[in-house]
Amino acid sequence: MPIYNKSFETMPRKEIEALQLKRLQSTIERIYATVPFYKTSFDKAGIKPEDIKSLNDLQRLPFTAKKDLRDNYPYDMFAVPMEKVVRIHASSGTTGKPTVVGYTQNDINTWAQLMARSFSAAGATSRDILHNAFGYGLFTGGIGAHYGAEKLGMAVIPVSGGNTKRQITIMQDFKPTILSATPSYILHLAEIAEEMGVDFKDLHFKAGIFGAEPWTENMRAELESKLHLKAIDIYGLSEVMGPGVSIECHEEQKGLHVFEDHFIVEIIDPKTGDILPHGETGELVFTSITKEAFPIIRYRTKDITSLNCAPCTCGRTHIRMNKPSGRSDDMLIIRGVNVFPSQIESVLMETKGILPHYQLVVDRIKNLDTLTVKVEIDEKLFSDDIKSLQAMETHISDNIKEHYGVSAKVMLVEPKTIQRSQGKAVRVIDNRKL
Repeated sequence: MPIYNKSFETMPRKEIEALQLKRLQSTIERIYATVPFYKTSFDKAGIKPEDIKSLNDLQRLPFTAKKDLRDNYPYDMFAVPMEKVVRIHASSGTTGKPTVVGYTQNDINTWAQLMARSFSAAGATSRDILHNAFGYGLFTGGIGAHYGAEKLGMAVIPVSGGNTKRQITIMQDFKPTILSATPSYILHLAEIAEEMGVDFKDLHFKAGIFGAEPWTENMRAELESKLHLKAIDIYGLSEVMGPGVSIECHEEQKGLHVFEDHFIVEIIDPKTGDILPHGETGELVFTSITKEAFPIIRYRTKDITSLNCAPCTCGRTHIRMNKPSGRSDDMLIIRGVNVFPSQIESVLMETKGILPHYQLVVDRIKNLDTLTVKVEIDEKLFSDDIKSLQAMETHISDNIKEHYGVSAKVMLVEPKTIQRSQGKAVRVIDNRKL
């Protein structure tokens, strides 16, 4: 017996848009009456709920930014009284107050269904066993994946992050078939497994669902080579719901299907706010249309990507978003040149002998910005003579300059000298902000 109605994922375009409009109108009417922030925001824009007569009218509504959520910390963005809230999650708050989100029981049920859809899109079934190494707690990743896997009927091993050697033993003994975590932690797991003499090809994984941080196609190749599984990208953010907003299908792995019966997605020019046509690259904007406790309207994610409406061989008709190239607030500006960490990563991963552990250090010396790329290399190469290592550093530096026009000093470092993370990797240290 199916645990959700799969017909929502294959609806004709007109039916999708009709459903979106109905749900959008209901959401706008409700939050105008219950969330003072949105009433004030809409009034300033000169728009009332009854003015939303088509999906095109969505662009008349003002954006919501992370600052708005922090200004209304902790509960002022909630659209229901606290007695109806059954779960609270929050961001890490490393750059200020955390963003706090709430869920009703219906929200939790919807989230579980969307994560079940996500696992199904990745090729999982009720016969699979999930090794869930996403962190549990205020972070939405661990619990979101857990509930969705159970909804699909999978057995869940809730290992979270850390205790890495024990996790390898569990993988051997419990024989999980699906793996979920951040890409950077999975690389650490693979590294520890190698130290323990464990080869992932002797384990039982068929697919890995990786997210919560940007990762490139070169990183996908590295993950699939080391882990002997199919690496699937999943996207979500706590402000919109958590993981399960969109995911790649295992049939194509070319863009992440957005669950459009629950979310409306736009791409805008990050400078002007103007909507960009499908195919053009800009900032990703989400509107939730079924959330009860914490609906969000035109939320600026800062993620840079584009949309793809081409048919998919999996049969899903929902629009796909391409893998984000980075976040606009992660973009580094070095002497007037814009570059994303993921772009540097793509050059590094093309170099033979380079390990997938790196860090970008930005300094300002005598009023000039400098970029240093620290990257680990294979232990066998590290024993090479100094001239060979210097030649490799120059080669990588030249490639970065040629591809992206930014000058970078490359430092090859010994394996395991860059700090590992049990969650999201710290890729950039920008000393200019200190």
